Amino acid sequence: MTTTTSADGTAISFTATGEGRTVVIVNGALSTAADAAPLAQALTDAGFRAVAWDRRARGASGDHPGSAPKDEVDDLAAVIDAAGGADAVLGHSSGAVLALYAAMRGVRTGALFLSEPPIDFDGTGFGEELPEKLQEFVDAGRPEDAVASFQIDAIGLPAEMVEAGRASGQLAALAPLAQSTVYDTRLTLRLKHVDPALLDVSAPVTVLRGAQTFPFLLAASDRLAASLDGAELVVVPESVMHRPDPAATARVIAERLSLQG
Repeated sequence: MTTTTSADGTAISFTATGEGRTVVIVNGALSTAADAAPLAQALTDAGFRAVAWDRRARGASGDHPGSAPKDEVDDLAAVIDAAGGADAVLGHSSGAVLALYAAMRGVRTGALFLSEPPIDFDGTGFGEELPEKLQEFVDAGRPEDAVASFQIDAIGLPAEMVEAGRASGQLAALAPLAQSTVYDTRLTLRLKHVDPALLDVSAPVTVLRGAQTFPFLLAASDRLAASLDGAELVVVPESVMHRPDPAATARVIAERLSLQG
């Protein structure tokens, strides 16, 4: 992996594979650059240079106490700069929120491909108390509880499913990513009750979602596409239940970038 430095001095690690136009992948919650390997390989096979990176507090990247959404924006900007620029950014889930927020703040993302962004347009989800609760768990040395609370209160998984994950060791495996749950909730709160008038980005935007996905994500994806001037909604049948299909996603990106020149 290669390391770059964000604006606040945090070390951010990334890998680049393949040759061609550069697509930067931004992962969603509770994932690292390693989890993006299938997407990166599909993009490489499609003739792109794929850049996958560990967001702060994940994998080989560093962290800085009290990090805010603007710091993650700076992280993405640093990765794009270190990669020599981006022709496109592919963000999935909270990674799509980060990609959009970065573009809104002037980061040169190239074309945006936003996969099932969990944007709470109606403000019916969690509130400001959740990131504080998660941080308290982390500070108390209870990372598994932070992950469990995030899965229940932010994602909406049934408590019994999360507790089954604790029993099987899944929560323990995700415990090293506990601090990142604080950052993901702060980030998604940044676009809570978002005013469509504020969704002003100059880059071409394609919103992707599966035909079968969680109702909240289906509604959020469709509403975002309708709220962004000139955005295109693409339904990817191969992507099922919030899991982007690598080959189908790469195909959509290749088709759109080819049309955009």
